[in-house]
Amino acid sequence: MTNTVESKAFLEPQEVYELTIKKGTAKATASLKYMLSLGFLGGAFIGVGFLALLRVSGSIPKEFGGIGALLGASVFPIGLICILVGGGELVTGNMMAVTVAWFNKKISFKLLAKNMVVITFANLVGSLVIAYFLGHLTGLTGGSIAAKTISAGESKVYLTFWQVFFSAVGCNWLVGMAVWLNFAAKDVGSKMFGVWFPIMTFVAIGFQHLVANMFAIPAAMFEGANISVLQFVQNMGTVFLGNFVGAVTLVSALYTFAYKK
Repeated sequence: MTNTVESKAFLEPQEVYELTIKKGTAKATASLKYMLSLGFLGGAFIGVGFLALLRVSGSIPKEFGGIGALLGASVFPIGLICILVGGGELVTGNMMAVTVAWFNKKISFKLLAKNMVVITFANLVGSLVIAYFLGHLTGLTGGSIAAKTISAGESKVYLTFWQVFFSAVGCNWLVGMAVWLNFAAKDVGSKMFGVWFPIMTFVAIGFQHLVANMFAIPAAMFEGANISVLQFVQNMGTVFLGNFVGAVTLVSALYTFAYKK
């Protein structure tokens, strides 16, 4: 008779926690070549997901209300699916996984900080490449959807510090859970579903995600949005802080408190 545990199609939360420790340790101790190459892909994949969102939601008349936002949100998760199933590194997901490894003393704080810095930089480069070459130069973020592109970017920066911060906290709570559910699944279809719904939800709500903003704000700037480089940098700092707090407190710390032996 097949062992019941071995036949399960998913991991229990305690098992996911143990796997996350291993994943986080591997991410933090990876080579610089690994982090830069897969970090670039991570930013590029998120950029493609946001580009799809703009093309879908920007082509739907305003009379349809929230349907355009819902359909746009439904295509955005392709970015994280490509990262988690196909291979890529995303700083917002690493904020959850790598800190779990740190909480369990598998890595040093120096390695945690290095991973955050290197992956953030690589994600930014990947996002900018997509925003400029596949968005702006091709005209896909301009023309009939230029207004949508500009609106998406400006909506990120013309908010108060606390609005941006807590929006970013909520965002990475859901992103952290998307990564967690992906780790729980054993087959590709289940991994995709595990990622899809938390990510679609944060986009539909309008939460702020660091790497998505790395695409959205520059894309709007390339199309003539009234956004300064300083506003972009300030948004990056605030969203990074909020995303980090959301992933670490609402996912990493609480699951560590519950499951750490």
